[in-house]
Amino acid sequence: MGGNAEYIAGYGYLSLSQAVHLAQNSEGGVDQRLAQFLEAKLNEVWGRLQAQPTTYIFPQDEFALFNYYKARFGDSEIVRNATKRFWDNYRGAR
Repeated sequence: MGGNAEYIAGYGYLSLSQAVHLAQNSEGGVDQRLAQFLEAKLNEVWGRLQAQPTTYIFPQDEFALFNYYKARFGDSEIVRNATKRFWDNYRGAR
């Protein structure tokens, strides 16, 4: 799950999974630096999904990111189908 860490000022090096976890558990709202990082990642993932709308399968960290922002996409058929593909291929921790 998301082994590539990126530096976020005030947080140090975080993987996408760690950043999503911090955002999900933030009680006072998400810090702007963390929010900018997540938005940039969301745009990258959205681009990959749009490039392969019927075949792209989210890795677990990207699925967590999309789940965090799911309200933004409403009832998007692309996201709904990508979510189904994720669960159809999910193997969990081994």
